[in-house]
Amino acid sequence: MKTKDWLAFIGLSLAWGSSFFWIKIALEEIGPFTLVALRILFGIIGLSAYFIYIRPELPREKRVWLSLAVLGVTNVALPFILITWSELHIDSAVASILNSSVPLFTTIIAHLFLKDDRLTKLRAVGLVFGFMGVLVLMGRDIGDQGKNNILAHFTMMLAAITYAFSAVIARRTTQGVPSVVISLAPLIVADVIIWSAIPFAETSFHLPQLAMTWAAVAWLGLIGSALAYIFYFYLLHSIGPTRATMVTFTFPVVGVLLGVLFLKETLDWNLAIGGGLVLSSIAVVNSKG
Repeated sequence: MKTKDWLAFIGLSLAWGSSFFWIKIALEEIGPFTLVALRILFGIIGLSAYFIYIRPELPREKRVWLSLAVLGVTNVALPFILITWSELHIDSAVASILNSSVPLFTTIIAHLFLKDDRLTKLRAVGLVFGFMGVLVLMGRDIGDQGKNNILAHFTMMLAAITYAFSAVIARRTTQGVPSVVISLAPLIVADVIIWSAIPFAETSFHLPQLAMTWAAVAWLGLIGSALAYIFYFYLLHSIGPTRATMVTFTFPVVGVLLGVLFLKETLDWNLAIGGGLVLSSIAVVNSKG
């Protein structure tokens, strides 16, 4: 990768890797739908300012706008809600590890829809090890409240699948579209959906009262959404979906470190072994062997 690619890669890993930590903090005061709605709103504000500054050319094809609308659901609204709800029941460290499975699903989906990215026997073995790692991680939450915890693991995996699906869609349908447009349009679609759902999803809607909650929301919106999506869509077209989604390899490093140090989350054998299996499987899946 070029120097510019590496800088975007590192910036994206820090922006998204720390998001699980800030989600956990914000959820102490507000509900998941409120958090996602405010997060996206901050992201829209940040991207709108950047959009006005650079004034990019807008796409003219209707199919591109349709794809951007679909990405608003599959790459923003749905995964944001799934991840945020999951963190009500599982540690942010576990969430960051499970989310790092995006390249595994990207490999499968890319095999089906992209001619230049096929599934091999070695990658299939890697997928098996990844599944074993997920089972180990799920084992740590079997207990008195195991039902919701296990469901949270599945919703995190579903979020990873939607991200993988979205990466392939964006790669196929948004070639030549400025990154800020690919980032901003889906956020607008997603925020309309989330705000419309709040009256039905959360009966006790209220804005944050704590400064720390607003700080978390602002970070998630301006850094974890606006800046992160500019980096992500740039990488998606610069180095391809498989290598771009490999940024999730770094999430456990950032997520586990922040969770253990500041949220007093437990670093036990399930987390160490399960996380190791997931990361090893991802390395195998994306190896050149």
